[in-house]
Amino acid sequence: MQLVSSPASPFVRKVRLMILETGQADDIEIVDVATTPTEPHPTVSSANPMSKIPALVRPDGCTLYDSRVVTRYLDARVNAGLYPADRIWETLTLEATGDAIMDAGVLMVYEGRCRPEDMQFGGWLDVQWGKIEGALDALNSRWIDHLSGPLDMGHVSVGCALAYLDFRHDVRNWRAGRDALDDWFAVFAQRESFAATSPV
Repeated sequence: MQLVSSPASPFVRKVRLMILETGQADDIEIVDVATTPTEPHPTVSSANPMSKIPALVRPDGCTLYDSRVVTRYLDARVNAGLYPADRIWETLTLEATGDAIMDAGVLMVYEGRCRPEDMQFGGWLDVQWGKIEGALDALNSRWIDHLSGPLDMGHVSVGCALAYLDFRHDVRNWRAGRDALDDWFAVFAQRESFAATSPV
């Protein structure tokens, strides 16, 4: 199998971290490409009609895309248990929360990179960051008990989302007033899979 990816994408990092955590690295070739929303790489466009990464190209089935589809498939492939039945709705909701932070953070980057400077809208950035702050506050309060439990895909998504905020939006200091989440992330960031998937 091949994972069409880009090292800086938090959605790709989520899948790659999960691959390492579940011992599937030898089965999947990482195919890194340079791609943007305005100039998608041909490999990305051929793998996913929406021209988005990641996409998992399988020799024995259709290509899978959207990170949540890819991780569900890979989890089922080896019975990894990162989508535990006894807390599946919590895990899925937490994963969606992490993914939403990533999505808003990526949109903020695109506003600066893909629009001409005279067309950029600061209010759009504020709205996206407001969404991120709402999610961070919920993680710091309502979700911290779940985050403190056994590893699941919710943890992986949130960990990659927070890392992306450090990577692209560090000046906004997501940690301020969120000590519990900061403490959790400090422990999560010590995982070998986290270090191995750090963007260059």
